[in-house]
Amino acid sequence: MLVSERKPIEEIMEFIGGERTVFLLGCDGCAAASGTGGEPEIRELKAELEGRGITVTGTKVIDFLCQKALIRTGLRPFATALDEADSVVVSTCGIGIQATATVLDQAVHPACNTVSLGGIRGEWQGEERCAECGQCFLDVTAGICPLTACAKRLVNGPCGGAKDGSCEVEPEARRCAWEVIYERLERQGRTNLLRRAPLQVKDYAKMQPPVDLRGTRKWAVDMKTTEGVTS
Repeated sequence: MLVSERKPIEEIMEFIGGERTVFLLGCDGCAAASGTGGEPEIRELKAELEGRGITVTGTKVIDFLCQKALIRTGLRPFATALDEADSVVVSTCGIGIQATATVLDQAVHPACNTVSLGGIRGEWQGEERCAECGQCFLDVTAGICPLTACAKRLVNGPCGGAKDGSCEVEPEARRCAWEVIYERLERQGRTNLLRRAPLQVKDYAKMQPPVDLRGTRKWAVDMKTTEGVTS
């Protein structure tokens, strides 16, 4: 399970910027269990955004946003609502946000941070991975996570060894993650985002399991202990 927490509404509004219409997408899997991406949470987010003058063209909660096939089939009836939206706000873990950004052509904004539980999560289909960094900036990188897509985990741009769009570490098997990020932002007309500051102030301390989470059953189940559990 990947645990997510809702970003402050002010941060989500900053992502939306000058856009006036959005489509909301939630996940009935891990995000629903975390209380961030189920039907009640999407309704709550819709009300918050509409209260700030944003028009929500439609909403959808899909069983598992880590499955790109489910995203494609689940959103098929919402083609018109998606076309009317300037962007899509996704309330789920980093995997679901990345998968959604791969499926859709338009901009995708993260509504959540993925919180570390410590250890390693189980594997899933698809190439998207989440470092559970606790500070999701996929909005700036067009839904591609440099912490997992870049062999060197660089968050401020490509290294000096990237050549002809290939990764220095695995030139035959991997494209430079920042090359791919730039290409997607260019298709969306959003390369100006690379001038924004969040990548320069990455807080690596947030990649550790939060202290308050270590006293919950989610932590206890993962660590196979109930010692110190309070809730």
